[in-house]
Amino acid sequence: MAPEQFVTKKRPASHAWAMLLFSIGVFMAQLDNGIISSALTTINRHFDVTANWGAWGITLYTLGLSISLPIVGKLSDRYGRKKLFIVEVLLFGVGSLMVALSPTFGLYLAARFIQALGGGGIFIIGSSHILSTVEPEKQAKYLGLLGAMNGVAAVLGPNIGAFLLDWTGSWHVLFLINVPIAVFLIAMGLVKLRESADPSPGRLDLAGIVVLSLAVLSLMYGLTNIDTDFWASFGRAEVSGFLGAAVALFAVLYVYESKLERKESGNPILPMGLIRQPRYLTVLLIGMLSGGMLAAMIFIPGLVENVLGIPAEKSGYWMTPLALASGVGAGMGGALVAKRGPVFAVILSGVVAAAGFALIPLWTEVKWQFIVSSMVAGAGMGIILGAPLNILATEGIRANKGTALASLSLLRQVGMTIAPTIYAGFLARSFNKIGDLFATKFPGILQENVERANLPPEALAELSEIGRRMASGAETVDAGHAGEIIASIQHPALREVVEASAAEITRMAAQNGYGGIYWAAAAMGVLTIVVAVVLIPLRKKLAERETSHA
Repeated sequence: MAPEQFVTKKRPASHAWAMLLFSIGVFMAQLDNGIISSALTTINRHFDVTANWGAWGITLYTLGLSISLPIVGKLSDRYGRKKLFIVEVLLFGVGSLMVALSPTFGLYLAARFIQALGGGGIFIIGSSHILSTVEPEKQAKYLGLLGAMNGVAAVLGPNIGAFLLDWTGSWHVLFLINVPIAVFLIAMGLVKLRESADPSPGRLDLAGIVVLSLAVLSLMYGLTNIDTDFWASFGRAEVSGFLGAAVALFAVLYVYESKLERKESGNPILPMGLIRQPRYLTVLLIGMLSGGMLAAMIFIPGLVENVLGIPAEKSGYWMTPLALASGVGAGMGGALVAKRGPVFAVILSGVVAAAGFALIPLWTEVKWQFIVSSMVAGAGMGIILGAPLNILATEGIRANKGTALASLSLLRQVGMTIAPTIYAGFLARSFNKIGDLFATKFPGILQENVERANLPPEALAELSEIGRRMASGAETVDAGHAGEIIASIQHPALREVVEASAAEITRMAAQNGYGGIYWAAAAMGVLTIVVAVVLIPLRKKLAERETSHA
């Protein structure tokens, strides 16, 4: 692309405003994706609904995001990123206001869906605007900055939500705060943003939009219904039925869009020529793996609470080191792409993230070790969040950049939806085996704790009596009976020792479960490296083809 096609040299002030507005928009939209988790119990209580019903506030947001991504990407390419940015922010602001003012739970859910339709495309619009208006040598730096905002907001969402909830005592504030920000973004966007688009001939593919929306809705709804018994879940209609419908709809879409693409006036919602490229499909696979690694962050508060003994109300704050490191990593990712190329940045991201995730089960025993491990993992994840995959997804194409980025984001969302279920399975299996730990480990741990505690004779006598009853089979120490035995102990010093021993067993079970989660996340980092290496010859073929056509 010729340098005169970019606006950076001509309008640097305008471009600075664009980066500022897109960064604020990305931070606002991504923050809301996690901020609700801190207020979910309060919202459920306000509307007097069960936790299962309350979870629909998150499920519908996920579905709305997934549907909006490919559609907004195409519309922004066709009609202009400035226009779509204004529309997206307006939808998000209106949805936020409706959520805060919803008198009923049904309207609250509808408002969450509108919010998602608005928030889903802001990152795509910002990224495709950069790729269409900024000189190639500067694109990586700006994409890295946008990725940093996206990653930091995703990790800090629950923390900021908890802070605002504690400070104001009202969950409504979590959503009302979006309204003045949205007004500012719309006003300044109308004045400061320059339009960018990839004009395309033909009518808008409305039929394709409908089929694509139904296909994505079926896919994501089926995935969200998978529970911790992963493979057994596919025997249920709400999983296999919707996933089967998604496969059928995507097949119909592929046939329809391929025919439309062959028509002279055809303008399919999906760039089928791009989707058929092994290089692009490989990038999508890396995107899905990155989503799987991102999902491991969700379990950080539970890890620090159950393994490191951090109080539940403070556990969310322990994501802060990881968030800061991911922001730094995203900036580094942009610089690495500019100097060494996007594939090198992806490989380095996989190496650093895998090392950080592996350090959690392999090395982390105290708080400072967790900080180091989580910061290493966060830096690795940050590198891949911004520039590398966006550059890879759009290289070699002159149009449909927003659509290409939207498909990448959709696959990342798929990874973020599937992975938590797999991860939760490690926890479920570990805690299901807690009875075995009590049978094999508890007696030895209790004996060590008793020896260290120097219990008085009356406490030792009570302990001997409990041991006698256990030996005779009158009582057993397992997960089900431990609480009853502890409650029946009369001597407070003995009760304290037994409680500490039982807590150590629970901690061991948690350590095993969370260890499985982070070993799995490390494995995804290694797979990212492998797939990135496969990408190298595919990119070389693309470069050779472009050279021959030059």
